Amino acid sequence: MTQLIALLYLVAGAALIGLVPRIAVPPAIWVALTLLLHASRSMPAWPGQAYLWLVLYVSAAIAYRGVIPAPDPIYFVICAFITTTVALPFVADRLLAPRLGALASTVLFAIAFVAVEFLRSRFAPPATWGSIAYTQFGFAPLMQIAAVVGIWGITFLVAWFAGTAELAWSRGFDWSLIRTPVITFASVLALVVLGGTVRLALARTDRASMRTATLNRPTDLFIKGEMTRITEGRVTAEDYPQLAAKTARLQDWFLEGSRREARAGARLIVFPEGNLLVFATDEPTFLERAARLARDERAYLAIGMGTIHLGEQRPFENKLVLIDPTGQTLVSYHKTHPANDWEAGIMRVGDGRVPIVDTPDGRLAGAICFDADFPEFIRQAAQGSADLLIVPVNDWLDVKDLHFQMHAFRAIETGVPLVRAAASGLSSAFDPWGRVLGVTDFFAVGDRTLTVQVPMGRVRTLYAMTGDLFAWLCVAGLVVAIGVTTLAPLHVGHAISGRAVAPHGAVAPGSE
Repeated sequence: MTQLIALLYLVAGAALIGLVPRIAVPPAIWVALTLLLHASRSMPAWPGQAYLWLVLYVSAAIAYRGVIPAPDPIYFVICAFITTTVALPFVADRLLAPRLGALASTVLFAIAFVAVEFLRSRFAPPATWGSIAYTQFGFAPLMQIAAVVGIWGITFLVAWFAGTAELAWSRGFDWSLIRTPVITFASVLALVVLGGTVRLALARTDRASMRTATLNRPTDLFIKGEMTRITEGRVTAEDYPQLAAKTARLQDWFLEGSRREARAGARLIVFPEGNLLVFATDEPTFLERAARLARDERAYLAIGMGTIHLGEQRPFENKLVLIDPTGQTLVSYHKTHPANDWEAGIMRVGDGRVPIVDTPDGRLAGAICFDADFPEFIRQAAQGSADLLIVPVNDWLDVKDLHFQMHAFRAIETGVPLVRAAASGLSSAFDPWGRVLGVTDFFAVGDRTLTVQVPMGRVRTLYAMTGDLFAWLCVAGLVVAIGVTTLAPLHVGHAISGRAVAPHGAVAPGSE
């Protein structure tokens, strides 16, 4: 292969991988990784890996614009970090794969991809944002593997496909040379898809349900930037009367909407994250009114609210308050994971525990927005035998589709149905198998209220018990592979089905 053709494959692969932070197109990432891996193995390690990093960086800088809310040049530094983490599995492949047999080399790339993606999610600010697993939203049978090993199983299969497809490509699709790795991968993928299909087919549809409604704020009450200014506590004495009057009208809006939906049959009404703003001095009065309404209408209120403490260094309490039909406050949870530096600078952080409470209608759990992007954190809901997970969120236009899709995987992992009320995003609900029960778009014309019957009760999953064990095994596997291949001599060829095959990108003499 000429270097020009390899570069064209790099560009095509990078263009497809640029869809990852935008929208789920399941086949695209399978093709993207295959193209990138084929090009990476076809070029000299240097400058081949430099070219790979460069095209991935350009792709990231374009794709993440608007998704990552950071000013230049910080934005470009973040893109460089993301690019490096995506490129590392390719570097590991170039350094280690030539010292392994064909089957092992295909698995190595998958192990490396999972290890890097998982470690990035655990020790870097983006959490699981950017995981290629989320691109498989809509491929429901494959999504079910998240109930067994988390999203890392999906990442593993996609990367393993790329390693296997590239091996077949570089060997000219000679069946005698590629039989073992191709059959091995195809058998595993078929088992996963078949298992997922059976899991969906056996999913119960006769579960007790709770009629749930999500509300949203009026779009014409505040001028642009006004809600942000209130949240930051930047309210002067001169501004206070006017802004307090607006927040009072906002509170009336949500209470009136709650009464309307309760009388229409809703048993649970959910407000989006930080959508209900209230000054700390007014909070007791508002909560008393909310409790009275819940008691009068015999409904649960799950209130995503922002309590503002004027004059304090961290003025913002980002809370989920759950009031039961007797008017009792069951939960007052503070968000644990700030979404970015802006929020971290003004927000009072929670205690790191998912609240779970018993009610006559089941065990209810809650989290707020970015909290739900941490699978290990949300796993607490399953460990606490929650029957429903309530997640108020606050999105923006560029991320509304992807963030909505990400939360389907939390429902599958935990086996807990999930309802999300979104400010500036997609309010939605998922059953324990990640199937969409209902959705409404804040940016669409018309009523932004979502009404949906949410099945109550969780489904047991292996992931709820073992957590990220599979991902940690991939990390360990990569460490072992580095150690073993460092000591092992470079193979002149790989033994596949009794025939000699040269290292990647070349064909052994006599096999043409």
